[in-house]
Amino acid sequence: MIKKILIANRGEIAVRIVRACQEAGIESVAIYSEADRHALHVKKASEAYSIGPDPVAGYLNAHRIVNLALATGCQALHPGYGFLSENPELARICARRGVKFIGPDEQVIRRMGNKIEARRCMQAAGVPVVPGSDASLADLDEALAVARDIGYPVMLKATSGGGGRGIRRCNHEGELRHNYQRVLSEARKAFGSAEVFLEKCIDRPRHIEVQILADEHGNVIHLFERDCSIQRRHQKLIEIAPSPQLDDTQRAEIGDCAVRAARAAGYQNAGTVEFLLDNNGHFYFMEMNTRLQVEHTVTENITGIDIVAEQIRIANGLPLLFEQHEIERRGIAMQFRINAEDPKNDFLPSFGRITRYFAPGGPGVRTDAAIYSGYTIPPYYDSLCAKITVWALDWEELVSRARRVLLDTGVYGVKTTIPYYLELLKVPEFRAARFDTGFVEDHPELVNYTTSRPARELAAVAAAAIAAQAGY
Repeated sequence: MIKKILIANRGEIAVRIVRACQEAGIESVAIYSEADRHALHVKKASEAYSIGPDPVAGYLNAHRIVNLALATGCQALHPGYGFLSENPELARICARRGVKFIGPDEQVIRRMGNKIEARRCMQAAGVPVVPGSDASLADLDEALAVARDIGYPVMLKATSGGGGRGIRRCNHEGELRHNYQRVLSEARKAFGSAEVFLEKCIDRPRHIEVQILADEHGNVIHLFERDCSIQRRHQKLIEIAPSPQLDDTQRAEIGDCAVRAARAAGYQNAGTVEFLLDNNGHFYFMEMNTRLQVEHTVTENITGIDIVAEQIRIANGLPLLFEQHEIERRGIAMQFRINAEDPKNDFLPSFGRITRYFAPGGPGVRTDAAIYSGYTIPPYYDSLCAKITVWALDWEELVSRARRVLLDTGVYGVKTTIPYYLELLKVPEFRAARFDTGFVEDHPELVNYTTSRPARELAAVAAAAIAAQAGY
């Protein structure tokens, strides 16, 4: 049985995994760059080890990370999300060195990471896919021919892409010509492969994903769906579970599709199957994420199932604790990604020192954070500093509670997306649970909020000024 786990990640997800280890009586090993020396995951883990001065290189060095896992007596490695979490090479090295990789095996990661291979696998399993090219495009001429065949608009995508990168919408031939080399370059830089393919653009879809769990004994279940339609430039901002836009028939249909997809892929551990829902109510497979998702917290809130704990159980070779008919959902949950960004300045990162931080509280509130008062957010990583998940019995109560929770949250010293979310919650369409992936672009006015320093902030500034003047 696993007694010690190395966490090959940083930030709030590393803290999340440390907590799961603590509850299971498992020791945790954190890794950190020099920029992360004072990070929260370093303080929380049982042990912590430096991976060098470079802020990024150490987190991407699979051989060094696995060597450290062995040197510290770890039987398993959890990759979190981002960095090497969907890198088949890390899973391969773990298998070769006898360290259990908490996730699917190398072949599944490789197959699902290639969008063309994933499409073929889903088609063979009878899972509907978006019309598009059957292989990576040879050149621009082939891209133009495929686009003429399936019709504009089209989506030009990196074959090995993910995380919203390497994607361009092309509304006509001129845009496809303009974007082709750009997406090739993005794909090469981000994923090490200059292969791209084309899909028909589903105009203004709902982005719906399904959480699945699968063990090595052939058991596969889903934990219902999440609605990720509120996004900006393919980057998710708010996630909701279950989707307030699906009826029970659609919910059963997409859950069944996700389980069928996982079985077809030979999947084990936790994963997510992503779909697009068009305006005619048809679902199309988009991709499969072979890792834990940022937004897994909303699923945990409505099901009561600890997904990270289940990941560890599966890695131990144990069967799933639940059968599909035993999975119940209660209420509805919404997660806000609190990013250190300035929405008024095109969402540019706002790195710096957190002068004060207050986590929200009260009924139905969960906070997953990597920040604390006095912590300096380094400029080398993504801008996510906290996730706030709100739960309520119904949608109307959820929206009202979410506003209260955001107002109850205090992050000072950097700009954040909190004021933007407070404006978003006022939009009538959102309050009526009617939104799609074009919602953010449809509401540019949301960045026109005004902010004023609350009384407690002004009092703190005044006290600091008095103390400085007095020489304290």
